[in-house]
Amino acid sequence: MLQNIRVVLVGTTHPGNIGGAARAMKNMGLSRLVLVEPRVFPSPEADARASGADDILASTQVVASLEEALVGCSLVLGTSARDRSLPWPMLDPRESGMKVVEQAALGQEVALVFGREHAGLTNEELQRCHYHVHIQSNPEFSSLNLAAAVQVLSYEVRMAWLAAAEQASVAVDAPGRDVELATMDEMEGFYAHLEQTLVAIGFLDPEKPRHLMARLRRLYARSEVERPELSILRGILTETQKAARGEPHKRKDQ
Repeated sequence: MLQNIRVVLVGTTHPGNIGGAARAMKNMGLSRLVLVEPRVFPSPEADARASGADDILASTQVVASLEEALVGCSLVLGTSARDRSLPWPMLDPRESGMKVVEQAALGQEVALVFGREHAGLTNEELQRCHYHVHIQSNPEFSSLNLAAAVQVLSYEVRMAWLAAAEQASVAVDAPGRDVELATMDEMEGFYAHLEQTLVAIGFLDPEKPRHLMARLRRLYARSEVERPELSILRGILTETQKAARGEPHKRKDQ
């Protein structure tokens, strides 16, 4: 089940933090690390800081965008150190651990996303997450090292996994859900389709978007859209675009 969980580091500038994150992951039984445009990798410094987690570094996937890092994921949690202009569903580390284990045990792919050392994740990147996770640190000294943040969330995932296995509330080999959730790459295709449609019917002014797409992302992110439901939504958008172009509509039963 833990193989369904990936840790994603975005724009990491210090290779030592990559090694430290790998070590933190291996301590807690996680093994899938994805790097989005790291400044330096591979690196001897990353190897040194990994302290025995060389296998994780050897299998690390390096990609060019967050979208690529999230392909196949049905649940994405992004770490956020500060309040944002648009409120988003928020979890603390303990809640996030339970949510991650719940979904991973059902066979869903899950991602824990961490941002840059100096600035964290951008608003646009956070809008690609279903939930934001905030670590309640000392407000007078709240900045956490990247590897330390990975350690905190990895620990909570492991504690939730052990508790679930012990209580048999979520078995490690639990069967998958009857209907799979839409993945993030599938949802990104939907969001692009939705935006095109809203512009076509005059509901969205691309010059003055006023956070409309961000709010719609938040709406669908908390809805846990299933794949058959996504097909319905895409079909509605396609027919709406045809109507906007003045094309004749043909009923499905005709």
